[in-house]
Amino acid sequence: MKAFAPEVAAGYFANGWWDGSTWVSRVRDSIDRNPRRISLIDPPNRTAIAGGVPRRLTWFEVDAEADAIALQLLRSGVGAGDVVAVQLPNIVELALTYVAIVRIGAIISPFPIQYREHELVDLAGRAGATAFVTATNILGRPNAAAIQAMQAEIPTLRHVLAFGDAVPAGAVALDGSTVDADGRALLQAHYAGHPVEPNDIATICWTSGTESTPKGVLRSHGGWGAVLCTTIESPGMTAEDVLLCTFPMVNAGGVGGMFGPWLSVGCTLVLHHPFALDIFLQQITDHRVTYTVSPPAVLTQLLVAEDLLNTYDLSSLRAIGSGSAPLTPFLIEGWEARGVEVINFFGSNEGLPLVGDRSTIPDPTERSVYFPNFGAAGFDWRVSTAEQTKSRLVDVETGEVISQANRPGELRISGPTIFSGYLGGQGDPFDEHGYYRSGDVFEYPDADRRYLRYVDRAKDLIIRGGVNISPAEIEALVQSHPKVAEVAAVGVPDEVLGERVAVFVVPRHGQHLELSEIIEHLVTQRVAKFKLPERLDVVGELPRNPIGKVLKRDLRERLRAEQAAPSAPASYAN
Repeated sequence: MKAFAPEVAAGYFANGWWDGSTWVSRVRDSIDRNPRRISLIDPPNRTAIAGGVPRRLTWFEVDAEADAIALQLLRSGVGAGDVVAVQLPNIVELALTYVAIVRIGAIISPFPIQYREHELVDLAGRAGATAFVTATNILGRPNAAAIQAMQAEIPTLRHVLAFGDAVPAGAVALDGSTVDADGRALLQAHYAGHPVEPNDIATICWTSGTESTPKGVLRSHGGWGAVLCTTIESPGMTAEDVLLCTFPMVNAGGVGGMFGPWLSVGCTLVLHHPFALDIFLQQITDHRVTYTVSPPAVLTQLLVAEDLLNTYDLSSLRAIGSGSAPLTPFLIEGWEARGVEVINFFGSNEGLPLVGDRSTIPDPTERSVYFPNFGAAGFDWRVSTAEQTKSRLVDVETGEVISQANRPGELRISGPTIFSGYLGGQGDPFDEHGYYRSGDVFEYPDADRRYLRYVDRAKDLIIRGGVNISPAEIEALVQSHPKVAEVAAVGVPDEVLGERVAVFVVPRHGQHLELSEIIEHLVTQRVAKFKLPERLDVVGELPRNPIGKVLKRDLRERLRAEQAAPSAPASYAN
């Protein structure tokens, strides 16, 4: 499957945006350069997450084990251009599986481990997944058996492959796979006959927007290469680095921020899942981590808990990436006083490439709230794609291009990092000039337009623990409850998770409604647990504008004001 029309791909080569590399060639180069370097390190709590004992693999071992998985995929009938669904936590087998899939020219479609039947049947079915790679047990759930039970509802799904003990009958066991002489010949023949090219689709990552139906983001090997210019060049990664991945490797943050840089520069990748502060700090100490990514709330919490911070040896850290919520000057100044650069990221699966680092925005106060306007003159760019990227702000009501300061508009971007489109042509992500319509509202804080200041999410996403949740999807599910007349879902700020799901409900006449009833209703629909509302506000009516649109900003402001009050009630579900 190709991402772009041939003439568009040719233009990417001519512009120097693509250099001919793919994930396959990048990982091959890393293996050849440093075969004995430690490549992958499991989380110490791996046994509790997915069974088995924590492992450390060299690049040589990565090569061998990825080939063994690739062979099992081929023998299961998976070929070039096929889609392989993957649901695994951050363990070494996740990275190995990704390498194996792209080596045979197949396409990765990753899913968070929280997804259940409601999400997996729909999305794996729409992707046309022919195989599904998982584990026999994920956090106590018999995942391989659960995936097998869905096969009848996913017509294209022929095989379930699983890591772990007691693989259910009919599934393909992946642990202990090796490559014999016949297998080596099969692999070599396939690799030679199906070379992977930059315009080939590498991944279908899933995102949620204002619509209730998630969209599959198609991204090619060449497209990922452009994204990696940002995530590698801004932190200045080299083969000597040790990366600690705290985000699930299923979307832009985990795949583009950690997995892609790891396979490209040939460094060491330490895996972490689910987030636990004590394990996070111990891993930095034990593995001499040099770069990681963490939410602003965690980084702030550590700075104010100086006794805890001083318990661990964090002297190896040279940089930390953060984002998904506003940073503060206190956060940046506090970490940089310890010799750790703080890099402010703002991105998306579709390829939004904003990044503020010490070179582009040296002042911590400015870096906490501003992003450099890619394409603007006068910056000391670390990121090579910056001058290849064009952006503009557009008034969402009038379509007018905004040039003055302090006037909000939708950020629209074009350039090598932007994706080619959604699976099946879903949605209309580009404007008439070919710019990606981000749905995110920014403004220029000054007349020279060198900076962008974030205002709001036009797409109205809720981001809980780094995972996007579509309010429209939650609203559609809650609306089907027989006691509900109207509903609006919004994110309520949370110090640890970023946001939690809150629903404002107008009940039907004469009805009384409890949060437990809403949760029970969604559980019966097999909805992933992380999407379940954690707060219910029963209201007489929803605030609306003159044309009837619900004013969700008013609802969010109501929640923020309540939290700011000295006696704000605790209204969350446990």
